[in-house]
Amino acid sequence: MSYRFDYDATSGLLQGSLAGRVTSEELLDFYRLAMKCARLKRPRSGVVDMSGITSFEASPQTVRELAAMTPIIPDLDLLRVIVAPAADIFGMARMFESHGEATRPNLHVVRSYKDALVIVGVQNPQFEPVDLDELRGAEA
Repeated sequence: MSYRFDYDATSGLLQGSLAGRVTSEELLDFYRLAMKCARLKRPRSGVVDMSGITSFEASPQTVRELAAMTPIIPDLDLLRVIVAPAADIFGMARMFESHGEATRPNLHVVRSYKDALVIVGVQNPQFEPVDLDELRGAEA
């Protein structure tokens, strides 16, 4: 699996993107690093783009564990969106949404990136990459 984080300072949009084969362990690692990224950037909204995933091998148990964790963006009022075009990934994302609805009331699962941008109210994000080495070195 590969992943990246990008941030648009003008809109405050933080985006995490996943690609390739995703296992339970890798998904947990992504989530933990996304939490560090959110603490560092203090976004006003967030998108997780799962459209680049070619093989989703994370277990339903892992998805439930993630839903029980502290949200990546802890402010309950902020919008967050998961983009999941593939049917299997969409189903797992919806399960994550339903298991975490008390701590993520403004989470939306959509099939297209365009829909995600409409929800967060950003038309043309100007992303800058977040340095992953800086995140890995940040205190937990």
